[in-house]
Amino acid sequence: MKNKYLPTAIGLYINYIIHGMGVIIISQNQKALMGQWNTDLMGVAKVISMLGIGRLIAIMISGRLSDKFGRKPFIYLGIVTYSLYFFGILYSQSVNMAMVFAVIAGISNSFLDSGTYPALMESFPKKAGTANVLIKAFVQIGQFALPIMLKVINTSNMWFGWSFVIPVIVFILNGLFLLRRPFPDQDAKENQQPEIQAVKFKRQPKIAIEGVCFIIYGFISQATFYLISQFIGVYGEQVANMSADNANLLISYYSTGSLICVAVTAALATRVRPIYLVTLYTFISFVTITIMWLFPSPTVMMIGAGLVGFFAAGGVMQLGLTVMGEMFPAGKGTITGIFYTFGSIASFLIPIAAAAIAKTNVRGIMFFDTIIAGIGFVLAVIIFIRYRSTVDLSGDKEEKSSLQLTETQAKS
Repeated sequence: MKNKYLPTAIGLYINYIIHGMGVIIISQNQKALMGQWNTDLMGVAKVISMLGIGRLIAIMISGRLSDKFGRKPFIYLGIVTYSLYFFGILYSQSVNMAMVFAVIAGISNSFLDSGTYPALMESFPKKAGTANVLIKAFVQIGQFALPIMLKVINTSNMWFGWSFVIPVIVFILNGLFLLRRPFPDQDAKENQQPEIQAVKFKRQPKIAIEGVCFIIYGFISQATFYLISQFIGVYGEQVANMSADNANLLISYYSTGSLICVAVTAALATRVRPIYLVTLYTFISFVTITIMWLFPSPTVMMIGAGLVGFFAAGGVMQLGLTVMGEMFPAGKGTITGIFYTFGSIASFLIPIAAAAIAKTNVRGIMFFDTIIAGIGFVLAVIIFIRYRSTVDLSGDKEEKSSLQLTETQAKS
């Protein structure tokens, strides 16, 4: 609570509430937008797909530029371009025009990520895992709040466009709030002080080994949970012989597990180094997916969906980025861009590959995900071993001894 960057962090998290709304706002307003664009569900789907393309276009370069020009400019670029997206979608009169603004939304997301993740890691170097995982919680808050907002708008017979205008108003107010808030990279430049690092090194990590492992892990971690989120309903119905209604509920178990993980991980990451959580979470998700492939029953699917949501989708990707930021502290914007670029590539390639597998063998989808999760665990083990060989962990013992001494003094 004494950290002077706490108000800054609150403002950054508020941006992600609006981002959470922005991701689903087209699908939530699809009936009104189909009429406005004179299209069908396929046209709406094309517009939504452009979000990923925009993100893929910008995330690499925006991360590098964030290191050069600072975090704050990219936060404001994200706010301005995201606001343009909301108004652009609202007033577009065709699918093609809406697709342009959807690409802008993906670029906006890249701007926010390349400014926010590094800013949070720099603001809370000792609790970077918790700070990054909490982003996912605020995205979920936005996705929870938007349907409620729309229900109020619809029951009050108000214009559907208010669901687009209100987020922009919040963006503007939050932008004004952040205007005078300090950012750690700015302070470091002004005071000519080196950035506070979360870890000390016995020897420097190597891009050719640890760096490559992290980059591939960015792809694998996204692929693991994205595949489940897109195909678990089909797998439950056709392979585990679940009814259509019960199979559709699997995504709810998955989402619940993800939300619970955010809360648990936010607490654990203040006490345990993120590298341990990455290794544990990746292992359990691998085991869970393997069991879902080998023993596809309704009970296994319901329990497995919740566990995969927890251990694969509840923040392990953010934790992986946090560990990468610890091992390569110079250029956090650049590594954020690289890490999430490969995650975005997975979002495109994996569904295509899975759809091809599903044409002949739906069960093969889970086998495919088992292989992906297995590769992820092997990478996590390599990263864990390299982390322990490069990072000086002696501070953990000193910190533990200090904590025990404090507790003893408090009791006496």
